[in-house]
Amino acid sequence: MAELESMRASIDNIDAALVHILAERFKCTKRVGRLKAEYDLPPADPEREARQIARLRALAVDADLDPAFAEKFLNFIISEVIRHHEAFRG
Repeated sequence: MAELESMRASIDNIDAALVHILAERFKCTKRVGRLKAEYDLPPADPEREARQIARLRALAVDADLDPAFAEKFLNFIISEVIRHHEAFRG
């Protein structure tokens, strides 16, 4: 049981770090959204998104993580970012 509790504590710490990392990422993407709105650029950038997905899939393979999961995760984040960018456009 001690090992189980130790592993759960590690998971809790990792979850907290993920939340903080996501918060930092969204601070950056919100700034991008403001810039896109200022320069009248579209909220989505399919070419960049495709490059990012390919890059993340490769990183996932290197990290022994399911690349399909990594892609789903990034697609979820991208959709939220686009939603924010659309909101900046009014």
